[in-house]
Amino acid sequence: MSMTIALEAFLTLPRGLLLTLVLTFASLAAGFAVSVPLAFLRASSNPWASAPVLAYTYAFRGTPLLVQLFLIYYGIGQLPLVRQSFLWAVMREPFWCAFIAFTLNSAAHTTEVLRGGIQAVPRGQIEAAKSLGLSRFHTARLIVFPLTLRIALPAYANEVVGMLKASSLASTITLLEVTGLARQLVSETFAPYEVFIAAGAFYLLLTLLITQGFQMLETRWTPTANRPPPAQRVRRRADDKPPLASAET
Repeated sequence: MSMTIALEAFLTLPRGLLLTLVLTFASLAAGFAVSVPLAFLRASSNPWASAPVLAYTYAFRGTPLLVQLFLIYYGIGQLPLVRQSFLWAVMREPFWCAFIAFTLNSAAHTTEVLRGGIQAVPRGQIEAAKSLGLSRFHTARLIVFPLTLRIALPAYANEVVGMLKASSLASTITLLEVTGLARQLVSETFAPYEVFIAAGAFYLLLTLLITQGFQMLETRWTPTANRPPPAQRVRRRADDKPPLASAET
């Protein structure tokens, strides 16, 4: 193992970190925004609302992300309708093709994660909101969605880590993120062992940071989620009060 090449890799690969992070978190943010309404439709008991979302999530979760990326980058750009429209300015750029593919894939996975969280919300919480006169929209926004985030947080953390690692596929369509720079450096040095160990170390570090961040969120949210309701806390404080001393006769 050449320490010189390994050191060169550790100095070269950070240039691709910005593109990796932008592509990953931009796709996650867009995918999350798309998945929130889709998750409520997916959790709906109305088959006309849930069936189209199920078909979408099944298609994108059941096929490899690399195939989806190639279909968008190499396939859609071949359509005359796309080439002769304003979409060609977007579809001819590798970054936007990767962004669209990653967003659609992330939205499909996140929709199912949030759907599981929505269905796990206790029915008593929803019934209590109805008894207070909250509309379905306010119940979803103020009760169901916050509880869903707490329930689905560990599963969504896995989705974030998975998308970070999947961002390496962008190198297959000429984007020079961490893996793209690593492949370029290997072609110059003919030392894949040292270069890809360095690339793996960068992904491992990013994964560690993301995991620690989600663990901090879980630690912060869990005590709040486990606190008894306000009325119950008041009742406990009342029960814990010492009895009044009896008056002397």
